[in-house]
Amino acid sequence: MHPTAAADALIDPRHPFRAHLKHVAALGGHRAWTPDDGLLPALYLSHGAPPTFEDAAWMRELAGWARALPRPRAVLIVSAHWESDSLGITSTAPTELVYDFGGFAPMYARMRYDTPDATALAQQLRAVLPETAHVFEHRGRGLDHGAWVPLKVMYPEADVPVLQLSLPTHDTTTLLALGERLRPLREQGVLVVGSGFMTHGLPYLDWSRPDVVPGWSADFDAWAADALDRGDVEELARFRLRAPGLRYAHPTVEHFTPLFVTLGAATDPTAGVTTAVDGFFVGLAKRSFQVA
Repeated sequence: MHPTAAADALIDPRHPFRAHLKHVAALGGHRAWTPDDGLLPALYLSHGAPPTFEDAAWMRELAGWARALPRPRAVLIVSAHWESDSLGITSTAPTELVYDFGGFAPMYARMRYDTPDATALAQQLRAVLPETAHVFEHRGRGLDHGAWVPLKVMYPEADVPVLQLSLPTHDTTTLLALGERLRPLREQGVLVVGSGFMTHGLPYLDWSRPDVVPGWSADFDAWAADALDRGDVEELARFRLRAPGLRYAHPTVEHFTPLFVTLGAATDPTAGVTTAVDGFFVGLAKRSFQVA
């Protein structure tokens, strides 16, 4: 048995993620991408943490989104949870996940996501970056939860090679340019993903009232949705000056800025986006979208 499936088989049958696995299995085979499909879209997704595995509706949305697209040849994902001064990638060979969270049930630190070797994807990545770009492979680093949590929901079979690319800056111009460099990978069946959370003001949530959406979260989400729908990249890039509720929605900005890698990878970043997931989770906006 595949080690990921073996670990999943140990999860309590009553857990929502086990029901999700049955749902995905019942959908049957996932058609693989071919060159005839043309460019895959690029995605920005709000990734959540282990509680994502307990939210049946959210998992259905993510899995349905994945199934609406051909199964990619590989996934290159930029997560909010790995910031660096220079570009790095996770190990191309399968290695242990990063369980960068705490306070949750021990079962989540026993989950696995053993994806295939990603050496070919690393070569493709280096081919589209400038010759002067040094991309260091962190051979001891696996995927962090900003990568493996959503991908385990979307592609639970763990049959797609995955590399995580570090977030080297929060400068929007640089991130848009990085995304533009990654754009040719979409022609090769690579799914380019920016993984964050549309609002992430954890210190300012009222955890005793999880169904209440704070005004700052709703206002920021509405501002972002409007700019994204209009393809107003300039407005989004000025988020520090323009976004309502920023100091509460993003007291640090690493969960918002992966969005600019996604927009940069678009064929036309000003063309507007297609929203795949919206709504709120414990007051946080889980807006997620794709670009053509």
